[in-house]
Amino acid sequence: MEGLIDARGLACPEPVLLTKKALEKEDKITVLVDNTNALENVKRFAINSGCSVNVKEEAGVFRIEIIKRQGISQKDHTHDIVSCEREVSISSNGPVVVVLSSDRMGLGDDELGRVLMRSFIHTLTEIDKKPDIMILYNSGVKLAVEGSDVLHDLNALEGTGVKVLACGTCLNFFNLKEKLKSGTISNMYDIAETLFRAKKIIRP
Repeated sequence: MEGLIDARGLACPEPVLLTKKALEKEDKITVLVDNTNALENVKRFAINSGCSVNVKEEAGVFRIEIIKRQGISQKDHTHDIVSCEREVSISSNGPVVVVLSSDRMGLGDDELGRVLMRSFIHTLTEIDKKPDIMILYNSGVKLAVEGSDVLHDLNALEGTGVKVLACGTCLNFFNLKEKLKSGTISNMYDIAETLFRAKKIIRP
């Protein structure tokens, strides 16, 4: 069976949630979205769910055709949703997740907080045990954009296999989407899924 999902104008994470519900019932669906954030989020979800994806664009509308691969259950793959760009080595008990909701560490003096955050992220590159995933949201996304003092360290962590997820809604709020230089633009569905299956969540 085939279904059509019109997700134009819907905010994160609605396009992904509608796609997930449709794939639970249909073998082939077409999702309509009108922005690149929704396009990337739906594509990432579909690919990680074991589906084939084809995208066509016309007059600013993206038509995402999603087909389940034979023998693959979409429900069996929803727990794997993080990003399609790189595989992450995760234990059966779930990933270790570092959550950064600010570009500063702790409360009090802002400049001291920035110094502490730089030191924390650099320390992650030096220690043997590293997180599986880092989630950046609110002003934490500023750590991964052009001009950030910790870009080099974030990129180094990615090079070792650490997944860096930056909240797309937050990047848009601060008008920083085009300046992202480290990590993957993510959405609240990915973030919530990651947090709920985490073995350990660290909030420095």
